[in-house]
Amino acid sequence: MFHTFYDTMIAQGRWLIIPKGLGTTLLIALCAVLIGSVLGGTFALLKLSKNRLLNRIANAYTTIIRGIPMATQLMIFYFVIFSPLGMTNAVVVAIISFGINSGAYCTEIFRAGIQGVDSGQMEAGRSLGLSWSQTMIRIIVPQAFRTILPTFTSEFITLIKETSVASFIAVVDLQKACDNIRNATYNAWIPLLSCAVIYLILTVGLTKFFAYFEHKMALTYKK
Repeated sequence: MFHTFYDTMIAQGRWLIIPKGLGTTLLIALCAVLIGSVLGGTFALLKLSKNRLLNRIANAYTTIIRGIPMATQLMIFYFVIFSPLGMTNAVVVAIISFGINSGAYCTEIFRAGIQGVDSGQMEAGRSLGLSWSQTMIRIIVPQAFRTILPTFTSEFITLIKETSVASFIAVVDLQKACDNIRNATYNAWIPLLSCAVIYLILTVGLTKFFAYFEHKMALTYKK
């Protein structure tokens, strides 16, 4: 068994593409969640706005993006939108695509968190002379953050796993790196199980880290 593992993963330094693929996966996920957070915060406020046009724009965004599979979105962005414009950097396209997709889910996460704060908090802030935006930033958002944190961290972990479809546009992420080894060695089970183990370690590790972070935040707020 060790001999088979050596021939598949170690020989000719094939394993070296796995750390590079993992780095690409983490880069895409991190950049995408940052873009998604900005978009999510923006469109959540649009959804909460009293302006009907802004409401419709935000609703259209979340409905369309959440209603189309991520793999389909990725290929539309790459082959239909960006390739004709000369954008051929697959990693950049993947970051933008996953960021836009994450933004639709973050919109609903943030909206639910903000609406979960008692409406009296807004009234209290306005009665103190604060504007709507000041009340939102200083009073509502800090309270909503505690509520949305578990769901938001779950979105990030889910995003890491979803980046495996980035290989559809030839991005050499973790999944694609293991596929390349499989294609080179005609051995499927060692590369694919190695990929699965790495994803499992990554997601379980992040889950425990975020759970610890949430616990520390809860203790801080109690004080």
